[in-house]
Amino acid sequence: MKNVVLTMGAALAFSASSAQHKPEVISLLKAIETGEAAPVAVINPGKYTQHNLGVADGLAGFGALLQQLPKGSAKVNTVRVFQDGNFVFAHTDYNFFGPKIGFDIFRFEDGKIVEHWDNLQEKPTAANPAGHTMTDGPTVAADLDKTAANKVLVKSFVEDILVNGKMDKLAGYYNGNNYIQHNPQIADGLSGLGAALDAMAKQGITMKYNTIHKVLGEGNFVLVVSEGVFAGKATSFYDLFRVENGKIAEHWDVIEAIAPQSEWKNKNGKFNF
Repeated sequence: MKNVVLTMGAALAFSASSAQHKPEVISLLKAIETGEAAPVAVINPGKYTQHNLGVADGLAGFGALLQQLPKGSAKVNTVRVFQDGNFVFAHTDYNFFGPKIGFDIFRFEDGKIVEHWDNLQEKPTAANPAGHTMTDGPTVAADLDKTAANKVLVKSFVEDILVNGKMDKLAGYYNGNNYIQHNPQIADGLSGLGAALDAMAKQGITMKYNTIHKVLGEGNFVLVVSEGVFAGKATSFYDLFRVENGKIAEHWDVIEAIAPQSEWKNKNGKFNF
């Protein structure tokens, strides 16, 4: 019995410690704006692998990037943040060398951040055809007991529709035409998605997902990190989905072209989870 109690106590202690990672990430990102030093202590100074290809590896690379920011220019509003095991992923409205929307993923090890991935996109000046921005909408995860099932559902959607183009399966993932869209160019509903794809095809713009690199989720929110091609350029796709009653109900995304390897400031690659 004593061993069982000790084991349960250790598990609860781990859970409590793990739960603190989301506020630590919010504080770290806010420090980009405030310049506060204390939140940066969550980064392991001896082991910090950087996957933003425009930033040198390690804590020194992160610091050098911050020094390049014009004084007082940075603004950080983290709209939503979720945790999946040792990974925390955040959706943030930035002014970071200009207005941007970004997803950041941090991996924790022994209570410290040891790895970082992100995707950044220029922030549009207006709402999309349905009146939505790239970040508005629900921010708090629900249905925490359905995390695993929702990750399977969303990964299947991306594989079927975006990677393999099995458009005959599309309607099965949605509740009729009820679908809230935050992509800057696309209206709500399956009808809005179809119209946008038709318009892209007429302009000769192709979008192809080739590889799913990571699926992370908390409750009814699932983030999928994929690699593919958009408008002829190697591209990183970060897609966040909200699931409701076993159907995809809402979508946010950030799309970033992958810089040629000759321009990389680290050798870690854009993905490599």
